[in-house]
Amino acid sequence: KFIEFFGEGIRHLSLPDRATISNMSPEYGATATMFPIDDETLRYLRLSGRSAAQVDLVERYAKEQGLFWTSGNPDPAFDRIVDLDLSTVEPSLAGPRRPQDRVPLPQVGDSFRAAYPALFTPTAAREADAGPVPDGESAGERGAVATLAPERKAIDVRLGNQHVEMGHGSVAIAAITSCTNTSNPAVMVAAGLLAKKAVERGLTVSPAVKTSLAPGSRVVTGYLEKAGLIPYLDALRFHLVGYGCTTCIGNSGPLAEPVAEAVRENDLVVAAVLSGNRNFEGRIHSQVRASYLASPPLVVAFALAGTVDIDLTTEPLGEDPNGNPVFLRDLWPTTQEIQDAVTLAVTPDLFKERYGDVFSGDSFWQALPVPEGDLYRWDPDSTYVQEPPFFQDLKLDPPPITGITGARVLALVGDSVTTDHISPAGSIAAASPAGQYLIELGVQPREFNSYGTRRGNHEVMVRGTFANIRLRNQLAGGKEGGWTVHFPSGELTTIYDAATRYQAEGAPLLVIAGAEYGTGSSRDWAAKGTMLLGVRAVIAVSYERIHRSNLVGMGVLPLQFQPGEN
Repeated sequence: KFIEFFGEGIRHLSLPDRATISNMSPEYGATATMFPIDDETLRYLRLSGRSAAQVDLVERYAKEQGLFWTSGNPDPAFDRIVDLDLSTVEPSLAGPRRPQDRVPLPQVGDSFRAAYPALFTPTAAREADAGPVPDGESAGERGAVATLAPERKAIDVRLGNQHVEMGHGSVAIAAITSCTNTSNPAVMVAAGLLAKKAVERGLTVSPAVKTSLAPGSRVVTGYLEKAGLIPYLDALRFHLVGYGCTTCIGNSGPLAEPVAEAVRENDLVVAAVLSGNRNFEGRIHSQVRASYLASPPLVVAFALAGTVDIDLTTEPLGEDPNGNPVFLRDLWPTTQEIQDAVTLAVTPDLFKERYGDVFSGDSFWQALPVPEGDLYRWDPDSTYVQEPPFFQDLKLDPPPITGITGARVLALVGDSVTTDHISPAGSIAAASPAGQYLIELGVQPREFNSYGTRRGNHEVMVRGTFANIRLRNQLAGGKEGGWTVHFPSGELTTIYDAATRYQAEGAPLLVIAGAEYGTGSSRDWAAKGTMLLGVRAVIAVSYERIHRSNLVGMGVLPLQFQPGEN
């Protein structure tokens, strides 16, 4: 649906809050979410350094078009109206696997135990094959298991001179990341104020937690510095690592080796808490199975707590140096404290200063050689950019459409297989087909970078399609990841290698899937990679609309089962 918010409550919502809500449209199933133009819009334009002439143009145009909202105006006519009682809004996270799975703050621990019941029963070791909640089955449907007696692991991990304890639910990554949340002054200042109060109470973050701060704009660090909050974030190890998407797309880098070893050897299910807006399986980090989306101040809070198996509304985050418990309610800044800091630190001059020469670039950008000519000159030795095969040997008159006969099934998957399962994202494993390809070209693993940075090389991307470490292809006999069985040989092999063999044999390929196939970010490579593997058709119970369109655009036929069939 296309959603537009309206009503008297809009007056109390800042423009950054509106932008955050709009950006989270996929989390509540919308195509787009809009707010009307009003005085708050004009105020933000002035705050962010727009000229008086620009603000005047926006105001006059919006009013002339009937798009400007003021209190008391008649409500617009909509196809459907959904009433939202603002008093029912509560602090929430989303996870541990999907952004649409909202979890009220008091129930985060319950949701973790419900999602991984085999870890929390006395017979967990004997029921290892129970596994996490299958695709298409909600955590709530398995929730009763979580009421059984927990089996809690306590693993001693040595990091330098410190000994820390880790177990199921331990926070391994706490990241203030993703540009929309991290361009919202209220939540960023709230995170800084919470860090300040925590430091003043003597709290620290365990060295086992990989912390990071990656705002979407240099303005953010400017106003955090002006508000005096950077030293407190630094004290909790939320150091600035860069600007833009990092952890939210799997670019957090490796865990500390002692932590990675503890996770590996004890099969720990550890968690990430991040202020991004996507947390599909395998996206955040290959060793971190659970991921929760949270506001920036809650990211700091869970970093302090060190676990998601907790109710932060009733249990303490930690103890002060005197052994007194410190609760979230003790640290949470008031609305007035946040507003005072924002008023002090967020000014038009800051936006003008940081964005005045934003298009000039630094010395590295300015020193880049720019080739001349109308056509791009492809470098056959580049491992980053190669000419894709989509338009090679393209004929003016397309050949006639042929039937799909003698096809083989490359993947047979369940419900809620996302574009994160299909399209390559995050780090490139050395043992993967993509990693082996780069090694053969002389690229060392430390220089792999990520799938996102190599998206201009189809040879890398096709090798990473359907290679997600959490993909559950039912043909692979329970083996997670990018595996399948080649028919008729019956050999278990990677999906890429199987597809290569099928193409050599002249066998067209199919993917068979359950409901909601292709949900998540609208990734073009989810369709491009599928086509390059030789898949001619996907047969699914239902599709995410945009991914279905992308399949059509790449010449892959998206078919649906008849009602009652799957």
